[in-house]
Amino acid sequence: MSERLLLSIVTPCYNEEDNIDELYARIKATIADLTKYKFELIFIDNHSQDSTVAKLKHLAAIDPTVKVIINTRNFGHIRSPYYGILQSSGSATIYLASDLQDPPEMIPQFIQYWEEGYKLVMATKPVSQGVAWVHALRKTYYRFLDGISDISLVKDATGFGLYDREVLSHLRKIDDPYPFLRGLICELGYEIKTIPFEQPRRLRGISKNNFYTLYDIAMLGIVSHSKVPIRLAAFAGYAIGFLSIIAAMVFFVLKMIYWDYFPFGMAPLIISMFFIFGMLFLFMGILGEYIGSIHTYLQRRPVVVESERINFEK
Repeated sequence: MSERLLLSIVTPCYNEEDNIDELYARIKATIADLTKYKFELIFIDNHSQDSTVAKLKHLAAIDPTVKVIINTRNFGHIRSPYYGILQSSGSATIYLASDLQDPPEMIPQFIQYWEEGYKLVMATKPVSQGVAWVHALRKTYYRFLDGISDISLVKDATGFGLYDREVLSHLRKIDDPYPFLRGLICELGYEIKTIPFEQPRRLRGISKNNFYTLYDIAMLGIVSHSKVPIRLAAFAGYAIGFLSIIAAMVFFVLKMIYWDYFPFGMAPLIISMFFIFGMLFLFMGILGEYIGSIHTYLQRRPVVVESERINFEK
């Protein structure tokens, strides 16, 4: 009898004490019938301030398939989940959030399509029971991002899905310290199988996303996979510069012709100054986002620093 293949399930945690036990129970119930595989459950905790770590340690003590990584501090909503995925050792890795908005019951579907040969199987959420305006804003953003990106992105994907070992090997070689995972996997060019689902609303706990984290993800996606904004800024800069020169020449000529009757006037001066400076600061902001992304990459800081890992082989 051949040895069963190992599959990994990775879930990031931060202050999810109300959801950990139910998440664990639902995952175990879902994989109970998948006897042809063995599983490792990797929880990566992003320095929770509640009892999440204590609950994870208890699960690891009673179940050796539960592996726990505890970060020295909160490394953010992008780096910690990505690091957890890269620590998996299975033939395929399934990623899902710990807030129960990614249903563990979809795991058999992921595995089924993986067995059919797909290296990437992604869940998509065209419908969400969460806050309607937030979901609509996200859909609008990702369609905008897809329109300006150098590659075609998976619409309505959250990262929830299955990643083959071959895909993860490429991600490890890329060694991106601040990755936009949904874009990186599309860069690789593998055929992606999508499975739509209706995302349930969060029942317990509060979302860790706020305006800053959502803005961070949005700008990371844009600067990582599109040169369109900075090109538009450049073209607009050229156009405004050209128009400014034309306007200056027109004012100069009119003043020369109608020296005594053509007052320069403060209104056009003030309006043009505010307009030009407004556009200048906008373009500086766009340029700053790209420079910041380059700076983060060149720093080569670790994605995550661990304080402890449990049930991993030494």
